[in-house]
Amino acid sequence: MNTMTDPSMRRNAASPARLTLRVRQIRCEANGINSYELVDPRGAELPQVTAGAHIDVHLDGGIVRQYSLANDPAERHRYVIAVLRDDAGRGGSKAVHASLKVSDLITVSLPRNNFAIASAATRHLLLAGGIGLTPLKAMAHYFERTGADYAFHYCCKGADFAAFSQELAPLIESGHLTMHFDGGKAGAGLDLCALLKTHIEGTHLYYCGPTGFMDACARATSHWPTGSVHFEHFKAPAMSDSTGTAADPATDDFQVQIVSTGDVLQVPESKSIVEVLRQAGIAIETSCEAGLCGTCKVRFISGDVDHRDFILTDAEHRDHLTVCVSRCSTRASNKLLVLDL
Repeated sequence: MNTMTDPSMRRNAASPARLTLRVRQIRCEANGINSYELVDPRGAELPQVTAGAHIDVHLDGGIVRQYSLANDPAERHRYVIAVLRDDAGRGGSKAVHASLKVSDLITVSLPRNNFAIASAATRHLLLAGGIGLTPLKAMAHYFERTGADYAFHYCCKGADFAAFSQELAPLIESGHLTMHFDGGKAGAGLDLCALLKTHIEGTHLYYCGPTGFMDACARATSHWPTGSVHFEHFKAPAMSDSTGTAADPATDDFQVQIVSTGDVLQVPESKSIVEVLRQAGIAIETSCEAGLCGTCKVRFISGDVDHRDFILTDAEHRDHLTVCVSRCSTRASNKLLVLDL
């Protein structure tokens, strides 16, 4: 087995450009939810975005978290994110709530969009569960401005938990937005099966929310045409939650080969590909490290990949993998993945 020992042979992946933004305003939008308005410190226009886009927010201690942009994508003077404090989470939301203050300068990535509006759609149906509202709210602003045909359903525990109430009020008055409060009881709110029973030609569905909500939407749309359903996870589900089948129970050791150098690296069962690459001096930009954001997408030349991400399309899976979660399939006869690095 070859090992990478010569620093001159090490190849770093290009790091995406980042922005330094100022926290201009913080608002309490609902129970446990704050919104953060981010602007350029010099008052310059921000990079253009499309509805459904998100940014990576870099926090102290090396914490990086992804947050969808919730404001109208036509606004070039600000980005607005909303963060639900989750005391049982990995610490990112608590860090945002505890540490970010008005006038702070923070580092964020350039916006990326893995949840874009379908250009072929003639009608749009938006389903939001809890904090999953944020990317769909941006879509609603776009649809309002462009006069698109759409319907928006927002599901949450109660009025005190409904974020951006003032901004959403006109959408309720226009009949585009319907609120559904379930009091925290599963099945007491919107009847997803009834709503999604019949697919109307030209309709595209977009949904985002917590794991239970995502699973319910997936089950209710299992009969919809391929390509008409779009969704974005903000927390990695179990493989069986989204695919209906369990991931390979064993992960096995395997190898990756670096095309540019020919080096072959051993990936033990206890480590991810990206961890092994870092140890070998190959810096790969990562963000979620849960297969949700696509930051660490790498092209592979050959190999039988066990794709464990929740972001790449079937077409992308043919020649790309996410090095944070993907592995070599346990059923592969040749335990080698050749990476285009």
